[in-house]
Amino acid sequence: MSEIDHLRTLPVSERIQLVEDLWDTIASDPSGVELSAAQRDELERRLDRWEGSPTEGVEWSVLRTRIQNSV
Repeated sequence: MSEIDHLRTLPVSERIQLVEDLWDTIASDPSGVELSAAQRDELERRLDRWEGSPTEGVEWSVLRTRIQNSV
C-alpha cells in the first residue's frame, strides 16, 4: 500500500488536520510561494479599491461571526 493509499484510509477529521498542518508549513515561509501575474493584478486591484474607500469593508472577526451565525 502506498503512502497516499494509507492516507486515504484515515478518518476525514485526521486528513483535514494533516492538510492544515501541511498548509501551516507552507504559510510559515511565504517567500517560497510565487504569485501568478493574475494573482498579483487581483491583489493590486483589491488594494487600490481599499485605498479608495477604506471604511467600505468589514473586519474579518465581524464577518466570521456573521457567517457562523447564519448557518
